[in-house]
Amino acid sequence: MKRENRGWQVVFSFLLALLLLSFTGCSEDNTEEDEYANWQKRNEEKTDQWAANANNGTYQKILTFTKDDSTPGLMNSDYIYYEVLEKGEGTESPIYTDTVRVAYRGRLIPTTNYSQGYVFDETFLGDFDWTTAYMTDFAVSSVVTGFSTAVMNMHAGDHWRVYIPYQLGYGTTSSNSIRGYSNLTFDIALKTFWHPGEKVEKFKSR
Repeated sequence: MKRENRGWQVVFSFLLALLLLSFTGCSEDNTEEDEYANWQKRNEEKTDQWAANANNGTYQKILTFTKDDSTPGLMNSDYIYYEVLEKGEGTESPIYTDTVRVAYRGRLIPTTNYSQGYVFDETFLGDFDWTTAYMTDFAVSSVVTGFSTAVMNMHAGDHWRVYIPYQLGYGTTSSNSIRGYSNLTFDIALKTFWHPGEKVEKFKSR
């Protein structure tokens, strides 16, 4: 009789463990879904907030290079928005065919578990420092429209925080760890840039 009871106890414990494991998995899934619930709407509302901040003078805005002021029916998502964190001494800006050397950190909009926004890519850790940040080189034409628009309006030595609507980022489809309809926030520091055919010294970390 004691052996039979012990057998039932083992079976019961096993079933209980399976139930708890299933519940935990569901809870994690629900948490993730809550993290990104109404994601498109939240990102579009965030774009409207950026536009409002530009209208009251907190941010500045730039019309994407793919459109001009004569384009009818311009929307908030046709602009990028930015803050100047540090102004450089350069006087010229890169063009679409140039290559830039930058340090950057990319985030999504804030969520429950990421109050500053989930960091999906970065070339430096902690606070930005020109002397320690790793720099990377890439063609202006190789990045999303919002990023290209930003760097083509920056000067060497500029450090900006740039707010990019999802329409000027990765759009409605997911890309690696970035969900569709994700607005992007980038801290961008432009070290230098050069035209095709020009030789530039390779970056050396300190």
